[in-house]
Amino acid sequence: MRSVVVLGATGSVGRQTLEVSERLGLVVEGIAARRSGEELAALADRYPLAAVVAVEPDPRGHAGYRERYGNRYGWGAEALVELVSRPGCTVVNGVVGAAGLEASIAALEAGNRLALANKESLVVGGPLVMAAAASGELIPVDSEHSALFQCLQGEDVAEVSRLLLTASGGPFRGRDRASLAEVGVDEALAHPTWRMGPRITIDSATLVNKGLEVIEAHYLFGLPFDRVDVVVHPQSIVHSLIEFVDGSLKAHLGVTDMRIPIQYALTHPARSRGVAPPFDLTRTPLTFEPVDREVFPALDLAYAAGRAGGTLPAAFNAADEIAVEAFLRSRIGFLDISGVIADVLASQDVVEVTSVEVVRRADQEARRAARRLLSNPPAACQPPA
Repeated sequence: MRSVVVLGATGSVGRQTLEVSERLGLVVEGIAARRSGEELAALADRYPLAAVVAVEPDPRGHAGYRERYGNRYGWGAEALVELVSRPGCTVVNGVVGAAGLEASIAALEAGNRLALANKESLVVGGPLVMAAAASGELIPVDSEHSALFQCLQGEDVAEVSRLLLTASGGPFRGRDRASLAEVGVDEALAHPTWRMGPRITIDSATLVNKGLEVIEAHYLFGLPFDRVDVVVHPQSIVHSLIEFVDGSLKAHLGVTDMRIPIQYALTHPARSRGVAPPFDLTRTPLTFEPVDREVFPALDLAYAAGRAGGTLPAAFNAADEIAVEAFLRSRIGFLDISGVIADVLASQDVVEVTSVEVVRRADQEARRAARRLLSNPPAACQPPA
């Protein structure tokens, strides 16, 4: 197996990737994080042969890093692209947000395997990433897309009638819209099955995350949006399903442990001994429900952005990032997140995605539009009393 380069090494996916890599006996060739803090320094010391990159180095520790790690240390976007372009490695992209796009493209154009946990790469720059995938190898790490990828092995996509992404329903499953008007940050961060970072946890609560996954699945597997569905599955045991034209269903099941899809992305097409204990099917009932689209309108906003195409998915993602940040700071209410996204989408032009620069401009404009809205919010976007 190839050596591993881990982006977002100090985050949840990054740390679990390093754990799995050690179990598999893989060489960690490079590690990267957004900041040059003590967490990254601890990993740099733990992997003395690995190149180390801080995308946005802390000025207070930058000089110390240069002295401490010498030529092993690089900083900025160019250093990150250089790191993922090392030949013959598997790049695990666990960066959060649209910042992961350029690294995803560079890794693929270098002919490397890209184990993609940064769904935003495909959401904001799907055409660019899929074009680059012709030079490399793209394997999804998100549990839902890894499940679909595995279910499709040996199958003809032409015989698939639809993809079914499962959603836990988040902490507010079964609630009505009125009851969500006053929910606080702590409630929204209390995910029932997964332990994740703040943004993705809030996105799960609003179903924005599932909307991003719908767009990602569209690009990964080449199916139109009317053949990508979402179903609520509170137990999070069935990670996703595919339905064939003859009515048969094929599902991927497993415990809620991100190390499993991470390991598969590193070992594919082979499998290695599992990192999780055997699963007992007799102990957990499996239930499914439709999505309440009235309570969670963000999902349909994602479908609309995806169908419009061009730069509108990038605008969707950017508006959500700004709105979630405002919610986490208690500047707006939970229900206002989808309102901000809707208003921003209505204000944006759809431009064909022909370059990273086009995506970057759309991202920045959507962020500016969201910030303008938040600086002078209508009554509906005022924080709860």
